[in-house]
Amino acid sequence: MSAPTSQSNSLAHYKSGPDFFRLLCWLASAVTVLTLGWIIFKIVESAWPAIHKFGWDFLTSSAWLPNRERFGVFPFIVGTVVSSFVAILMAFPLGLAIAIFLSENFLPAPVRQVIRFVVEMLAAIPSVVYGLWGIFVVIPLSKSFADWMVSVFGGVPIFAGPAYGNSLFTASIVLAIMILPTITAISRNSLSSVPKTLREGAYALGSTRWEAILGVILPSAAPGIVAATILALGRAMGETMAVAMLIGNSSRLSWSIFSPAGTLAGLLANQFGEAQELQVNSLMYAALILIIITLFVNMIGEAVLRYTQHQTAGIR
Repeated sequence: MSAPTSQSNSLAHYKSGPDFFRLLCWLASAVTVLTLGWIIFKIVESAWPAIHKFGWDFLTSSAWLPNRERFGVFPFIVGTVVSSFVAILMAFPLGLAIAIFLSENFLPAPVRQVIRFVVEMLAAIPSVVYGLWGIFVVIPLSKSFADWMVSVFGGVPIFAGPAYGNSLFTASIVLAIMILPTITAISRNSLSSVPKTLREGAYALGSTRWEAILGVILPSAAPGIVAATILALGRAMGETMAVAMLIGNSSRLSWSIFSPAGTLAGLLANQFGEAQELQVNSLMYAALILIIITLFVNMIGEAVLRYTQHQTAGIR
């Protein structure tokens, strides 16, 4: 009689294991959501005096005058969005190209390992180091390039002069380098996970190597590539120190990418230490806006990701 009893106890323990794990996962998810809600609640609570006083004018005003208690973050919103998207435009083609070369065996294995290690090491460099490197290396190079662009395309508002060293363009270059490992690593994993049967089937139908990559492998890995781009965009929008050191921290709006600009994260980093009373409330209002923008971008990215998964479902 002892053997059946022992077996029944083992079976009951086996069945209770998944239930416990499911409960643990549910609790972890609930804690994460509650923590995010608590953070947002505390930010709203601190920002409420500024929200009550300025309302929607805070989002459309360009004045940031602590001495007069006049605050507006429209230039910083524009700077945050534009610098992040310019960085994505720079980093995405390069990151995807590196991911393709690392996943499709264009290079010998030792060379691929070295390139992979170097690219992933870029993610381990502190933000302030990127800022210092940008000051001493990127600014002189970007200033020379910007001067040339102004001399050739100065009639176009986006390339109008004068060109400054600390500018939105310089900050975008460093941001692109900072988000490059994210795009490369996740895209490479997505490309590597494409079933070999798809490659073999494309080759069997007479496709060349690049036809198979562009027509079969990239569409099949598209959801992962989209996810990499979303994560990289979120990283770019939230970056603080490097951007604050390179963008110029100007509250003036300009059409030119070669002019100084400002971001919400840079505004918080530069002014929070000396802020008092209403200025603190206004900075918390700016932090709330940054959170909303990031959540909005993630929601759009999630919608694009689901659409991409639906469109590529028949390929896998």
